[in-house]
Amino acid sequence: MVAKYLKISADLTEQIQQKKYHVGDFLPSEPILAKKYCVSRETIRRALDELMSAGLIQKLQGKGSVVLDVTRIAFPISNIATFNELNVQEQMHATTKVLSLMDANLPLNISNKLSLTSTSSTYVKRLRFSKHEPIVVDEDYILKQYVPSISINQAQGSLYSYFEKELGLNIDYATKEITVEAADNKIVNELQLKDTNLVVVVRSLTYLKDTSFFQYTISRHRPDKFKFVDFARRKTKHGGIVL
Repeated sequence: MVAKYLKISADLTEQIQQKKYHVGDFLPSEPILAKKYCVSRETIRRALDELMSAGLIQKLQGKGSVVLDVTRIAFPISNIATFNELNVQEQMHATTKVLSLMDANLPLNISNKLSLTSTSSTYVKRLRFSKHEPIVVDEDYILKQYVPSISINQAQGSLYSYFEKELGLNIDYATKEITVEAADNKIVNELQLKDTNLVVVVRSLTYLKDTSFFQYTISRHRPDKFKFVDFARRKTKHGGIVL
């Protein structure tokens, strides 16, 4: 079940994308939105925080939430968001095609880096579409000691929903490396790249709450369809905020 604040953020995202609110417009105030959606102001604040994280709005003290100029899908760097969650948040109307599902060993460079003794995993390769246009190729290696098997239906849907709700895994954090690389001909064809062979590659090592590594992901994104967003706050050496 999708949380209320996510539904509201998805609805507001769609309204922004459909130009109900233009760049420079202010969204209705928190009290008005709370009344409109029949929720608390705290729920509205959480929904607006989602829009801020996606780079869609900026909150201005004493003025409200102003719509920013956004033409690409916002991919969050600092948190773990699944493609399905991004689909809801960004109203991408996305679909998934499973290209490969098989048993495989974790890549040697990763198993050596992490000093792993158990490398047996399930390899899943998926092509993601937004409005029938290919935008991402995902490759996942999921350790079998935590996820013994994955069906084609599970790979077609949300793997994290399966991991968390059915297997009870407590997914906690990830490290990410982002590079721009030349894609091979196979990726160029899968993503239907025309004017460039460059892709944005995100390599992620994902861990459970007990610090156990369980998933390695390589995601290749079309550079014309995504922007990568983060939130950073400068601090003094004493921990205070610099003004």
